[in-house]
Amino acid sequence: MDENQKLKVATFRFGLICDFVNGPNLEYGERERLLKEKCARKWTIPFSGKTSISRSTIQRWIELYDESNGKLESLCPLDRSDKGKSRIIDDDTELSFIHLREEFPFATAESLMDLMNQRKLVTPGIDLNLSNVYRLLHNHDLMRPNAGKPEDRRKFEAPFPNDLWQSDVMHGPRVDFEGKRKKTYLVAIIDDHSRLIPYARFYFSEKLEVYIDAFEKALLKRGLPRKLYVDNGAAFKSNHLRHIAASLGIALIHARPYKPQGKGKIERWFKTIRSQFLPTSTGSTIEELNSALKVWLEKYHARKHGSTKQTPFDRFTSNMECLRAAPKNLKDHFRKTARRKVAKDRTITLNGRLFEGPVVLIGKRVELLWHESKPEVVEIVSDKKSYGPARPVDLHLNCRIKRDKNSDTDMTTGDGPKYRGGRLWSGKGGAK
Repeated sequence: MDENQKLKVATFRFGLICDFVNGPNLEYGERERLLKEKCARKWTIPFSGKTSISRSTIQRWIELYDESNGKLESLCPLDRSDKGKSRIIDDDTELSFIHLREEFPFATAESLMDLMNQRKLVTPGIDLNLSNVYRLLHNHDLMRPNAGKPEDRRKFEAPFPNDLWQSDVMHGPRVDFEGKRKKTYLVAIIDDHSRLIPYARFYFSEKLEVYIDAFEKALLKRGLPRKLYVDNGAAFKSNHLRHIAASLGIALIHARPYKPQGKGKIERWFKTIRSQFLPTSTGSTIEELNSALKVWLEKYHARKHGSTKQTPFDRFTSNMECLRAAPKNLKDHFRKTARRKVAKDRTITLNGRLFEGPVVLIGKRVELLWHESKPEVVEIVSDKKSYGPARPVDLHLNCRIKRDKNSDTDMTTGDGPKYRGGRLWSGKGGAK
C-alpha cells in the first residue's frame, strides 16, 4: 500500500471516529450508543473486503488520534503482513465492483460481471466467476436493492452553529460571456443550525477547482465546521477534498446515492433562490449576477427565518464560543500534492513548469506541494522534511555558473564557495 492509499484509509478512519474526537465530550450513555451503532453498520472500507468494524478497533483508532494530538497520519495503516500473497479477488477489483453496484442497483450479477470486463476494471490476472461475485455481493449486503421498503427518516437540526454545513451545486441561468450565452452554476454552503450562508457564488463550472475555491473562502469568512454534508458528485468524492477536510479536522459526509432527502435545507434554499432571487435579478453577466446575489444575501441574513423564528445572522452569532476560526496557514491545507523524481540535472517538471531541486535529492522521489492560485510557488518535501520552495530553472543563469567538481555544493546564491572571473572567491579577503 503506497502513501496515497494509506492516506485514503486514514481519512476513512477519521470520518468514522469524528463523532468521538471532534466536538463536545460525549456522556457515557451517548458514547456507548454511538459505539454500538457504528459496530452494527455495514461499511465500505477502502482497500479491504471487510464490511464491519469491531468495538476494540474503533477505540484503538480513537486512542491513536488522541495520543498524536489530532494528527491524521496517526490513523494510517501499517504495512500488510501478508504482502505478496495472492487473493481470489483483490481489493481494487472488489472496490470497483461495489461502486458499479451502486451505479446499477438493479443489474444482475451476470450483467455486472460483463460491465466490469467492458470497462476493464478487473485487475489483470484476476478471473471473475459467478460464485465469487455472489459471495462478494452477499458479504456487502448488495444482492437486492432496498426498493419499496419504508425508511425511518426524521427531521433534524444541528445543535450549534458550524456543527454541520450542507453544500451542493445548482444549475443557474445563462449569461453573456465573450459574445455568447454561457451556463452558470451556483455553488452554495448553508449552516444547518442557523440557515446562514457561509458562501455562495455563481461560476461557469462545477468542477473540483471551483468547489475548492468556494470552500476555502467560506472557511476564511465563517470559520471551520465540524462536519460537511455533500452528495456523491465527482467534485465531492475527490481525494483532494477528502484530504483537505481531514487535515482541518472536518468530517466529510456523503449522502447515500439516490437519497437527496438528507440535504433538505440546502435544497430548500435553492428553491428560494429560484422563486425569489432569479425572477428579480437583472444581471446579464456573471459579475452582475454575483453582485446582485451579494446584496440579496445581506437581506436574507437579516430576515427572520420561518422555521427558526430568528434571523440567520443572529442565530449564527448567538453561540460565538462554538466557532473555530480558520488557521493562519489555511492555504497550506488546500495545496495539491504530486510525487516526482529529481533528475540528474536537478530538474523537476510540474504542470509544464521546470524547477530545480536541491543537490542532495538528486535521484530521489519527492513530494511537491502547491496551491492552485499560485502554481509557480512549489514546496519540496522528502521524508517528511521540507526543503523550502523550489526555484524555477533559469537556463541562461545556469550557463554562467561554474561548479566545484569536488563538492556537492551548488555555486549559486546559496551557501558554499563561489567563482568570480574564473577564480575561486573567498568572500572575505578576495580571490584565492
